[in-house]
Parts: sequence; C-alpha cells; structure tokens
Amino acid sequence: MTVLTLSKAINEGLRKSLEADPKVLIMGEDVGKLGGVFRVTDGLQKDFGESRVVDTPLAESGIVGTAIGLALRGYRPVCEIQFDGFVFPAFDQIVSQLAKQRLRSLGHVTMPVVIRIPYGGGIGAVEHHSESPEALFAHTPGLRVVACSGPEDAYTMMQQSIACDDPVIFFEPKRRYWDKAGLAGALPLTSARTVTEGTDVTVLAYGPMVRTCAEAAVAAREDGRALEVIDLRSLSPLDIETVVASVHRTGRCVVVHEAPVTGGLGAEIAARVTEECFYHLEAPVLRVGGFSTPYPPSRLEEHFLPDLDRVLDAVDRTFAF
Repeated sequence: MTVLTLSKAINEGLRKSLEADPKVLIMGEDVGKLGGVFRVTDGLQKDFGESRVVDTPLAESGIVGTAIGLALRGYRPVCEIQFDGFVFPAFDQIVSQLAKQRLRSLGHVTMPVVIRIPYGGGIGAVEHHSESPEALFAHTPGLRVVACSGPEDAYTMMQQSIACDDPVIFFEPKRRYWDKAGLAGALPLTSARTVTEGTDVTVLAYGPMVRTCAEAAVAAREDGRALEVIDLRSLSPLDIETVVASVHRTGRCVVVHEAPVTGGLGAEIAARVTEECFYHLEAPVLRVGGFSTPYPPSRLEEHFLPDLDRVLDAVDRTFAF
C-alpha cells in the first residue's frame, strides 16, 4: 500500500490530472517556484512549465476572475487560495459569477473550476489564517463543496473535483497536511465514508475533525460505547442517505466541526437528521464546534478548537435523555 502525507497525496492528484489533460492549469500565489506555502504544489511547475503552473499576483479576485474566463475557453483551472481568510476578496466572483454561470446558460456553459482552500486552525496562526468558511459556500447554490480529511482519499477526490464540470470548493485541513496514511479505494465524490462502525452513537464530522472523532471512538470503547464515525466528505450536496441509515441504527447523533456552532453546517445537518429520523432518535442531535468569537491568538487555540473531551462530553449528554 502506498503511504503518503496529505500534502503529497494532493500533490500527486494534481500531477495525475495535469498529465491526463493538457487543459488543466494550476494558478495561485507562490504555487510555482516556491511550491506553495505548504509545499502542496512542490515540483509541479518544474515538471509542467510556467504556462501550466502559474504564479499569480496577490489578487484573489483576479485569480478567480481569470479562472472563470479560462473555463469559458475550455480550460480546467485549479486555483489555490493561500489561506482560508484570504478567499473573501474573491467571494463576489465565486458566489455572483462562478456559481451562477451554468444556470444562466441553461446548462450550455460549464464551469470546471476548482478552488483549493487550506482551512482551519491548529497551526499557531492568527485570524485570516485559521478560518472555517465552509458554510458560506455550502449555502450558495451552484457550488459543490467538499472537504478531505486525510491522505486516504484526497488523491482521488482532487482528480474527481478537477474532472467535474461544476465549480468545486475544495477544503484542505492544513493541520493534517503532515498526517500519513495509505491510499484507500475511490468513492464517488459526493459519498460519505464510514471511518469506524458502531451501534450506539453516530458521529458526523469532516476535514480536521475526522481524526479527532476517530480518536474519540477509541476512547469511548473504554466506557463500553461504540461510536459510528462518518466522514461526510461532501458538504454540498450532502450524502444524507448514508447519514440517515446510520442514525436509524444508533438512535443518537453528534455533529462536529471546527467552525463556530452558530449558523454552522452542523445546524443544517442537525435539522435534516431531525426531519428524516425523528421517530428513530433517542435524544436531540447535538453539535460540537468552535466558539462564536473571532479566531483567537495561538496560545488559546487549544481551548477554542473542539477536542476529544468535548466530543466525548456531547456523547455523554446524548445518553442523559
């Protein structure tokens, strides 16, 4: 089995797509000679040239606007946003233009643009470098939103995203870039993945929280509780069928993400689960997430980010009903 870090798995996925289709381009700040601030694109400009891996000016709106024009001309651009909080200068281009083009043309114009966003905290950085803006994009019709959680399937998820004719927002958990794992078999891009099987509580997570929840499942076994951890992978559209099937078996559900709980994706997921599983639930669907504050200084990160204890506390509370 091939074992890679997450950053290398994404790099290999990009490389495979560049090799397979001459219309695939990579563009972003420092993606070429430097190989990106996290070295995810390391070596690609050397192997494919400056016309395929393009160092751009520091102008996120210009990067996405240019990608839209390239897509109209038949290219498949992959844009890197250097840090999550830097995506907001391009927000208007993404939600007002990129997301709408296919519907405006009645399906005649496709928008095969991938926007890679390293996101989340845990790296000792400050606000604008540690955001979790996924709910903003999942709320926008016309965008597909996915989040890899580790090397296991990031390699294939990246290739599937590039091959997709819809625009894809691809979230990469930056504090997991150095995690190592073997590559797993390919699932459809919109399918969730069962990480651990269990019968007592369904725990739904994505991105950096999948590993935390898997560790919580191991700890919960000491209390005789079997957690079924599901990596959602696709945030829009949501694989609600897999989620519902699990909650029907367990009767309890906890949703975990790094983003603040207020208005986060956990609220939408909890509502969907309640609608679909009302007569199977033994307790309310509980949410675990960040606090509703701006991202704190690095010395406070460990208190802000959900951890194993907060996940287990929510599991305990589901048994109090």
